[in-house]
Amino acid sequence: MFKRWLRNSTVATALVLAPLPAFAQDAPKQGGDIVITYKDDIATLDPAIGYDWVNWSMIKSLFSRLMDYTPGTTELVPSLAEGFEVAPDGLTYTFKLRKGAKFTNGREIVASDVKYSIERAVDPKTQGPGAGFFGAIKGFDDVTGGKTTTLEGIEAPDASTVVFHLSRPDATFLHVLAVNFASVVPKEAVEAAAGDFGKKPVGSGTFILKDWTVGQSLTFERNPDYFIKDMPRIDKFTVEVGQEPLVALLRLQKGEVDIAGDGIPPAKFLEIKNSPEGADIIVDGQQLHTGYVTLNTKVKPFDDVKVRQAVNMAINKERITRILNGRATPANQPLPPLMPGYDKGFTGYAFDVEKAKALLAEAGHPDGFETILYSTNTDPQPRIAQAIQQDLAAVGIKAEVRALAQANVIAAGGTEGEAPMIWSGGMAWIADFPDPSNFYGPILGCSGAVQGGWNWSWYCNEDLDARAIAADSMSDPAKAGERQAAWGKIFTDIMADAPWVPVTNERRVVAKSPRMGGAGEIYVDPTRVINYDAIYVKQ
Repeated sequence: MFKRWLRNSTVATALVLAPLPAFAQDAPKQGGDIVITYKDDIATLDPAIGYDWVNWSMIKSLFSRLMDYTPGTTELVPSLAEGFEVAPDGLTYTFKLRKGAKFTNGREIVASDVKYSIERAVDPKTQGPGAGFFGAIKGFDDVTGGKTTTLEGIEAPDASTVVFHLSRPDATFLHVLAVNFASVVPKEAVEAAAGDFGKKPVGSGTFILKDWTVGQSLTFERNPDYFIKDMPRIDKFTVEVGQEPLVALLRLQKGEVDIAGDGIPPAKFLEIKNSPEGADIIVDGQQLHTGYVTLNTKVKPFDDVKVRQAVNMAINKERITRILNGRATPANQPLPPLMPGYDKGFTGYAFDVEKAKALLAEAGHPDGFETILYSTNTDPQPRIAQAIQQDLAAVGIKAEVRALAQANVIAAGGTEGEAPMIWSGGMAWIADFPDPSNFYGPILGCSGAVQGGWNWSWYCNEDLDARAIAADSMSDPAKAGERQAAWGKIFTDIMADAPWVPVTNERRVVAKSPRMGGAGEIYVDPTRVINYDAIYVKQ
């Protein structure tokens, strides 16, 4: 089907700035500073590399992409692009860049910057986890295979035009151009940083990094030259790290903090919810989330499917939802219930200790075995890991819990052969974009099973990869139902191999100051971003 968007910057800007109900009610004004807290430090602000819960929103604020979302929604709109056209066969996308958009070093953005940035994200030398998102672009295999560093399928015929040629139709391609990995960066700044661009970022986003004291705080100031008028709303935000969630919550109640980034500790949730100020502090919203335990298929004994199936039967998910004070429901498949393609009739593996023991005996482990379970060290994740540890002990599996900082767990998961099991809580998968394919490629597909990747089970099924490509090649909207069904079957077939234990589908609960306003579910859009662009201070 032929689709065409007129290159009309007025229309594009109107879409981006379209007022939402929250804005109308509170009449936001320009100005104000806010403070956000997190327990863990920031590893990097490089958009080709950063991929964790803490840095994702900051990276989004520092950089721009061809596409973006209307704040608080899943509506795709042009951003750095004024508009675009898609060829009738779905294989060619032509974008016109917005005139006058500049990097914060003062240089105007040109088409070759877009080409360079995506090639850098795909280049294996970058060791970024997002390369697989761009797999439909012509020449992708040659770049990832080390044959070349340039993508045949990206052209910059002039300074304001970028043309993408795909090797196959891709129903997700516009979403891909809105994720952080598609952020546009200046080559000269990357090279000047000499491998430290993640600490010295230069972009064209709504904010500029003004100060970074490692282990203490990061300060971001409004970009006065941002290409959309009146965005962002606030003048500055400061991120303080090393803050225990309970301390952060107490500081928020005293008015010293505006957003407790790690959320409300479960032990305090009911108390806060039932307090007089609870309605002003708590923002509770649905999200496209699945929390899971990865089982490393390249580490014994998890290379045996019977062992992986036994672990699926051994974990009591209902107990874990109780630890979360009912802010989650048990999961039985990788897709969350709100995602298209979710199979409502699929039951998965029931909690059954005796069957788990029988499967372990069949696999040659009648007395169980010893292993290691990684977890982040922010409450309640260590407590959930301990509950899983107890469940495993009931079937004879002795699991040592290693509760570490988030960056250390991510590094262990992305290193082949290092982490036998990981409880993903605190890093659990929340959609980069609202499409079922996003729950496959980075975390269950072969492209994610690489050094630095997020496929921590190191699971690679080439037949399923081929089916995934076939599903995403259904770019005709008339085939949307067929495509969703194809994806649903892929995920339930994955569960036969059991590289994961899907554990919970969790709600997103944020603690915020009553003086805060913003679009959508406070700042948290359906693609896991705390949208600093849309935040404002009630004045």
